[in-house]
Formats: sequence, structure tokens, C-alpha cells
Amino acid sequence: MSRVIRQIPLDTDTQHHAHDFHQIVIALEGSADFNIEGLGGSIESFSGCIVPANHLHYYTGTGNNRQLILDLPPDALALTGHHHELARLFDAPRFFTLDGSLRLYLEFLTAELALLDERNGRSDIDEERLATTLLGALHSRLTPGEISTGSHRRIDLHSLDRYIDDHLSSQLKVADLAAVACLSETRFTERFRMQTGLSPWQYVMRRRLEASRQLLQRSHLPLSEIAALTGFSHQSALSRAWRRAYGHPPSQLRRPDNTAIACGQASANVTLQS
Repeated sequence: MSRVIRQIPLDTDTQHHAHDFHQIVIALEGSADFNIEGLGGSIESFSGCIVPANHLHYYTGTGNNRQLILDLPPDALALTGHHHELARLFDAPRFFTLDGSLRLYLEFLTAELALLDERNGRSDIDEERLATTLLGALHSRLTPGEISTGSHRRIDLHSLDRYIDDHLSSQLKVADLAAVACLSETRFTERFRMQTGLSPWQYVMRRRLEASRQLLQRSHLPLSEIAALTGFSHQSALSRAWRRAYGHPPSQLRRPDNTAIACGQASANVTLQS
């Protein structure tokens, strides 16, 4: 990566990849569609998405579009030292909308980058400082501190589970889950994390993995079909998720010498960073 902050259009043909650095994409003009390992959504002016490192994502730009992209390795200055708490932003993929204050800062950031380019050019430290302020503001909005839930209605997880299972092969958006709980997307995300200790995406991923495990054990369907049925964009996305959660690829579950693994996983919890 030569720059922390870039401004580029996204290809209007669907592309996909994964990379070993975190990424934030914010639409400046036009719009784009993303699917980040089963979490789908669209971004348009003053909204964006968070792509954690090593997460396979599909994306498509729409028409004349321009995106502000932050590329941040896990050891970036903006995510280490005094700023280490900002790394929580990348616990899981998510979509967000900038409020009025952040829109003003985004306008300042793009103007400042243009001014630096007109002068002697921008340095890495210039970009790190601008990126750190943006990350700090996003962190304060997307990862609020713990508050008492005693006076709040708890989310009905049984109803939510039924909805997720009924739509497992579809692109599930946080807004869809929030609608089931009759909450705004922001309030739902805050309350859900406090109630479960997981982000909505991490919770959905657990159910996708469990459903894929059941199909692997109880059917002879090919991995590509199991991936499609359980909401993974491609067989490689299913395999990647299995390696992160279980430490081995899904194909290993079907090997004759792995009966013990299959039995053991029937009661094992999927380990996901919360």
C-alpha cells in the first residue's frame, strides 16, 4: 500500500478479493454495492462500509462513482499505541451513515488532501493524522460505551433466529434484522451487542456456519451448493470462514477418518472475536 487514503472509482463490473489490511470505504459520489462474507449492503454519498482484514468481499460501483478508501494494516499508527481501542472498529464488517459533524469533517479531509497535493505533496504522517481523527469519530459513534440495559426491552432472539434461518441463503442486512426487532439500525446494533456480546454480523455468521455443518454431516451436497444455501458468496468464502472458526476446511468434516471431529463439533461453540 503506497497511500493510507485514496479517492478512486470502483469498477462497474463485480469484483472480489480479500487483503491482509483493514479497509474503510466511503462514497463521495455515486453508489456501490458490497457483500462482505454474507453481509450485504449499498453505500452512497456520506455512507460507507468497514471491511476487516482477510474478509472476502464482492463489490460493484454504479455509474460515475468516486469512493474515499482508507487502507489500514493492523499495525498502522492509527490503530496502535494510544489509539489501540480504534481497532475495535474492525471486529466485524458493518455499514454506516455519516452524521452532520462527520460530513463536515469529510469535506475538510478531502479539501486538506487536495491542499497538501498542491503544495509539496502529502506525507504518510499527514494521512495518518487525518485518518486517526476520522477513525476516532467513527469509533465513538459505532462502538458506544456499555450502558445499563435494565430499562430496555430485550431483543427476542428466538424470533430473530427464525428470520435468519428462513433467509439464510439471502444477503442479510443489519437493517433487515433491526426491522424484525422493531428498532432503528443504530439502536438495534447497540442493544444486540450488549445482550449477546456479538455484533449482528458475528451472530449471523455463527448460524451460517452451524447450518453448513449440519448440511455437511447430513447430506451429500457439493460444497458449492452448501455455500449458496447458507449465504456464502462462494465456496472459497465458506472455506475461509471455516478455517477461521474451526481451524480446518469444511471438506475435512467428510473424510472417513474424521468421525470424532464431526461428533465433537456438534456441541462445540464457534469462536469469533467479539
